[in-house]
Amino acid sequence: MSLKMVAAAHVIPPHTLTQLAKHWLAEDTPNFDPAGVCVGSQEVEAKLLCKTPNSILAGSPFFTAVFTEVGCTVDWIYQEGTNIGPGDVTVTAVVTGPARCLLLGERPALNCLARTSGIATRCSHLQAMAVAKGWHGEVAGTRKTTPGFRLPEKYAMLVGGVSMHRQDLSGMVMLKDNHVWASGSITGAVKAARSVCGFSSKIEVECRSAGEAEEAAAAGADIIMLDNFKPQDVQATAASLKLDFPQVLIEISGGVTPENLASFFCPHVDIISLGCITQGCPIVDFSLKVQIPPTV
Repeated sequence: MSLKMVAAAHVIPPHTLTQLAKHWLAEDTPNFDPAGVCVGSQEVEAKLLCKTPNSILAGSPFFTAVFTEVGCTVDWIYQEGTNIGPGDVTVTAVVTGPARCLLLGERPALNCLARTSGIATRCSHLQAMAVAKGWHGEVAGTRKTTPGFRLPEKYAMLVGGVSMHRQDLSGMVMLKDNHVWASGSITGAVKAARSVCGFSSKIEVECRSAGEAEEAAAAGADIIMLDNFKPQDVQATAASLKLDFPQVLIEISGGVTPENLASFFCPHVDIISLGCITQGCPIVDFSLKVQIPPTV
């Protein structure tokens, strides 16, 4: 397991895990749990089954936090960031605790794990494409995340081996077309943003043409996003920008999919961001099965 995989869980503050677990549990059980009467509080064991072969496990800290909150323990067979499989059904972890408490945590924990593992699996595939082509840049996510679930989704990108990009609007200045139109010009927008963000934040500008990209770079932008450029136009535009502004980072975004990603790889492109990392990403199918105790 790589150092990145080992360290991934360490970026999540413990209090954040607790807050998220409490919120998810409260959302799913806002008052009574009538079904808890049926099972009581006897100690039971449940196996976590992965039914999507060759998936990347991501989200185990969130899964564990949910069950910790309801008084259960989780023993992981597979570790965060590893490939689960290749069998059709793979026992991934064992959860132990009072029956009614284990079933309280079941759905919130599975919902999170399915989503984060799905994102990490897609990220792993995309990163593998970049490595196979010998591309030096970074595949990245976007802010196209599920409301209220951004932290787990960004974390899943990290486990999957791609860049998380900016976390939120406060993390970096990104001047998109609406900012430019509202302010009057790219140059004016960059100047205004620099006056408040100072040296500590990078400024990125979304550009729809080579001319806009040249203006943004000349105005002092740190990152130029070539938005919705065709693959055949990227090479020349990126090469020209790097020749005139070698310090500028160049990002490609808009219309990039897993199917056409490789066509955007070129020496002068530093970042390729894809909204499909989170939007429309397939989940990994997990289920939790309580084990029936053997009869004497």
